[in-house]
Amino acid sequence: MDAADSDNAAADPWIDAFLEDLVHVRSASEHTSRNYSQALNEFVAWHQKMYHKVPVWKSLDRDLFRAYLRFLGRENYSRSSTQVRFSALRTFYKFLIRKGQVEKMPIRNITLPKKERHLPQFLTPDQISALLQAPAKSWELKKEKNKRPPSPEAYVRDTAVLETLYSCGLRISELCGLTVGDVFFEDQVVRVEGKGKKERLTPIGLPALESIRIYWETIDHPGSADQPVFFANAANELPLYPRLIQTRLKTYLIMAELDPNLTPHKLRHSFATHMLNAGADLRSVQELLGHAHLVTTQIYTHLSTDRLKRVYDESHPRA
Repeated sequence: MDAADSDNAAADPWIDAFLEDLVHVRSASEHTSRNYSQALNEFVAWHQKMYHKVPVWKSLDRDLFRAYLRFLGRENYSRSSTQVRFSALRTFYKFLIRKGQVEKMPIRNITLPKKERHLPQFLTPDQISALLQAPAKSWELKKEKNKRPPSPEAYVRDTAVLETLYSCGLRISELCGLTVGDVFFEDQVVRVEGKGKKERLTPIGLPALESIRIYWETIDHPGSADQPVFFANAANELPLYPRLIQTRLKTYLIMAELDPNLTPHKLRHSFATHMLNAGADLRSVQELLGHAHLVTTQIYTHLSTDRLKRVYDESHPRA
């Protein structure tokens, strides 16, 4: 189904109300809100195309949703995409039940294709080291090639950004949301607002703290406690935002001779994998990452298990 089809779907006041509730009451992330909005409007567009009318939510039955599931299969939607669409529908129906608009969940007990299990990509410690050095190397090259090299602030900031992402295992949105008052130098912790606006304290290493201190000295910062830790522009007016980090990271990955398609989230994967490989327990890593459920963290144990198998094969006399 084309995106244009969902854009042309008739506006549904209950979907609008649900999305408002999702953001302002349940504190869902922008990513979740956008995905759920797209999923529900795509379903409405499909219903209009198939039945030539907008869906009446309390009248829809299980057979209709099974038909929708078959449609997604014929259109070669991935298992992950199908899971997201039905997650949106399930959450929407829970909202309608709370509001007294429907009495039961028509998509209950519909068997969905199991989500593909992808092991997360991660960088080795040596690759991480090369990446962390890349902003400084990039700045040195700029100085050598230009009579008037650019100001060093952005490169100093980027070193601090990469150090902090890896040191704390933060999501990119969590890093962009950090304020001056969230960084506790003496205690070596940062206060992080994670998914669902849940706060957690996470340790931060001395190299990361030192890189933040150097960045702040470079730009005559910090100001008040509610100001951002990292700024996007030289005037210190705009907080750092995810797209800028992604763009700058590509440059440094190339500089470090790494895959330029790696995302900032791979630093989070690397943090978790390195912690577990060094002997950290799964519960501790779960808390550090801010995962609500241990099963989300368990995917990293597969990487550690692979390492243990290699050690066993190389070391045991009867392996």
